[in-house]
Order: sequence, then structure tokens, then C-alpha cells
Amino acid sequence: MSKSSKKQIDEDDKKLLKVLQTSSGDSIKNIAKKCGFSRQKVSRVKKRLEKDKTIWGYNAVFDDEKLDVKRYILLVKRSSKPIGDAINKITQLTAEKRGRKVGINVLSVGYLHGRYDVAIVFMAEDIKLAKKFKEILTNELPNLISEIELMEYVFLLRYGGITNPEIETFREFF
Repeated sequence: MSKSSKKQIDEDDKKLLKVLQTSSGDSIKNIAKKCGFSRQKVSRVKKRLEKDKTIWGYNAVFDDEKLDVKRYILLVKRSSKPIGDAINKITQLTAEKRGRKVGINVLSVGYLHGRYDVAIVFMAEDIKLAKKFKEILTNELPNLISEIELMEYVFLLRYGGITNPEIETFREFF
């Protein structure tokens, strides 16, 4: 098989993406070593994946407690009413500027298959701000939400493909 075959390119992409999930902050040299690629190949493939939006960006994985924040999930079940402009409103409400005004930092928003339709993962200083965000979302989308549930992460075991280095403290919860 030719080195530049579609199958080989896909395999190389997946290998690099897997390494980047847990090592995106490493040097190109270390990433290349983990992939078994040259530094030039890693740079070339990484740049192409960024350009074609396979890679959206990079995030740091950090300890929420050290930043004095808590992580929450809002699960939203929409009503049977036509969705209309709700997607735009959810996008605006969870966009960085709007969220920061409320005192929250939205980490992810996703459409779900199952009991709930949307999951919003965000960080806030405390439960009062999390409840305020829930209330704003409910008020801004009248008649479009049939159910909304707020949950707080107690402890992250894994995040961003990385196991929490403080995992031993998780034992206290059991």
C-alpha cells in the first residue's frame, strides 16, 4: 500500500488525534515520538487537521478547586412546540460573552439522543450562580422547555482523556 493512500492518511490522522487528546501541550518532538512520526509529519498533519476543522482547538485540563469553581450540567428536555429560534437563543445564552456576564463559563453544549435533548456543561463559583443560569435559560425560552435538571459534578474521574491525578481522594465519596 502506498504511504499516501487514503487509508494510511486516515490511520495517521487518528493516531495523531489520539495522542493530541492527552498530550496537546507536549513539544512536537515528544508528540512525534509517541506517534512514531517525524516532527515534520506531525506539524504537517496537525496543520491540515486544524485547517479542515477536524481539530477545533486545544484546552487545558485543570483542577476546578484550585480555581474556586464548580462544574455543573444542565439537562434540558424541550417541549413539543416548534423549536423556531431556540437554537439561536441557546447559542447566544451559552456563548462566551453572555455566559461571562452571568458569571458562568460554558464548556460544552450538545444535542442528545435519549430522555433529554440538550446537555450544557458549565462552570460557576457556586450553586447560586448555576441556579441563576438555569432560571435565565428557562425565562429566555418560554414554552420551549418542558423539563430542566441541574446537576453538580462532585468529582471528575477523567476529563479530556486524562485521569484525575487526585483520584485517590475519590474514595472518600464511597
